[in-house]
Amino acid sequence: MRDFSLDIYRALLETLQEKGYQLISFAEYLRKTGISESRDTDRFVILRHDVDAKAWNSLKTAQIEASLGAKASYYFRVGKGSNVPEVIRSIAALGHEIGYHYEDMSLCDGDVDKAWSHFQTWLSYFRQYYAVETICMHGAPTSKWDSKDLWKKYDYKTLGIIGEPYLDTDFSDVFYLTDTGRCWDGYKVSVRDKIPQYQDEWTQKGLSWHTTEELIKAIEAGDLPKHVMMTTHPQRWTNNAKAWYLELVTQNVKNIIKKLWIKN
Repeated sequence: MRDFSLDIYRALLETLQEKGYQLISFAEYLRKTGISESRDTDRFVILRHDVDAKAWNSLKTAQIEASLGAKASYYFRVGKGSNVPEVIRSIAALGHEIGYHYEDMSLCDGDVDKAWSHFQTWLSYFRQYYAVETICMHGAPTSKWDSKDLWKKYDYKTLGIIGEPYLDTDFSDVFYLTDTGRCWDGYKVSVRDKIPQYQDEWTQKGLSWHTTEELIKAIEAGDLPKHVMMTTHPQRWTNNAKAWYLELVTQNVKNIIKKLWIKN
């Protein structure tokens, strides 16, 4: 199967389930409602999706997950490539969690008070479609602003938000996987989508795979940790050959730019 196709994504999820992993949303992780204590294993994978662009791709991954009885969290940006009401409604109707993929500090050029106001406006907007209770930062690698800095002054929990993946996940217990860079070891070229305090430790333990096929083999061999957060960007996953090749070329160019950005 071609990597980053919908076919191999389904195979990845099926392999996880065959090995006893429960596939849950981030809110379920925080509430511990998606982790069944009656199972012989407490293995789980938090399925997190950052909907950066091509929102209709997200509906396809959501449909695959729903067909397997899995729950996932989908985080939508304010831009039109991500913010597609019909897609948001359809994914929510499948039983998945909807969240706000915020980048307010970047959009407000670092003005923290303006960013807070902007955040509240858009949180209210997304709550038209779903009772949003978790949020997730958009990395915005070309921006000098880290949107998590908004929380140095303000507290999202005052708005009924129960968690943010980078701030409310116990990464001493939960291993982090992301397809940033269109590979599974993309933390090497990532500006913000990584967990610096644990990344070296995980790499030293051999917990690093490049392709989805390698990741599937690691799961089959029992090498994947018991508790995982897995982040994907559905824009990358498609069975359409033309779209697949375009994404491949585009991401390779982005990776080169990000490498230069990190060096400088």
